[in-house]
Amino acid sequence: MTITEELMAANPAFNRLEQDARSGYAAFRDGTTPAAPQGPTAYTQQAYPQQSYGQPGAPVGQDHLEHMYNAPSATPVQAGRVTMDDVIMKTLGLFAIVLAFGAAGWFAAATNPGLGFMLWMGGMIGTLILGLVIAFKKTLSVPLILGYAALEGLFVGAVSQFFETMYGGIVAQAVLATLATFAGMFAAYKFGLIKVTDKFRRIVTMMIFGYAIFAVVNFIFAMVTNTAFGFGGSGTVGILISLFAVGLASVSLALDFDSVDRAIATGAPQKYSWLLAHGIIVTLVWLYIEFLRLIARLRSE
Repeated sequence: MTITEELMAANPAFNRLEQDARSGYAAFRDGTTPAAPQGPTAYTQQAYPQQSYGQPGAPVGQDHLEHMYNAPSATPVQAGRVTMDDVIMKTLGLFAIVLAFGAAGWFAAATNPGLGFMLWMGGMIGTLILGLVIAFKKTLSVPLILGYAALEGLFVGAVSQFFETMYGGIVAQAVLATLATFAGMFAAYKFGLIKVTDKFRRIVTMMIFGYAIFAVVNFIFAMVTNTAFGFGGSGTVGILISLFAVGLASVSLALDFDSVDRAIATGAPQKYSWLLAHGIIVTLVWLYIEFLRLIARLRSE
């Protein structure tokens, strides 16, 4: 028995956001008009570029100017920028889609194993293709992100049902381990126990790419040889491979948290919250799948 490893590639969603941040989000195009500049200077220079105060017909009086200077600055929401609330709500929304379609995939696989296998393979290929499109498409497409979550849910549901049939209770164990790891990594990041520097990010990204290449080779090897987990099987080597994968997925969460903070700090456009939420869900599902594999290997001993 093997499962897809397509979620183990370095998160291209965050790589794209990093590139756009360095260019001042000049590459961001969503068909919307940028938020109007705030403050009296922007008002007088853009709305009435050829007029100055004191000329006949000038629209801005002294009282009006003082009022504008004393007015509070626009909030991130008013300015159309990413906020933590945006990211949290969209992450929860995508998570709900994954759960809903995951339940559908689970019951479909339980009642019809053949259909379940089709959902497994179809979800694996579909999410891989859709993920690349989302990462490299010039415009950010929310429908594609929602579609990805639906496909991912069908895949996760079908795979989970298969694991549960083979190892009763394994899904609950993997879910608990995933949630506990997420909470632990979030706390470690927020309290400064894990610091994401540029060097740290480069090292982890290279490790993820390396593991992704190994995962593809391992998947092919497992299919050709009809072995349960590919290289290492359920022995010591296989368990060590799974432990490494779980650790790598866990550390990737710190990169995700840091990317959210960077997006907020650099004033990323609000629509980027969809991309950030998408990236977090991708990492969470990867971590869950790796926990399934690790626990299955341990219980196969």
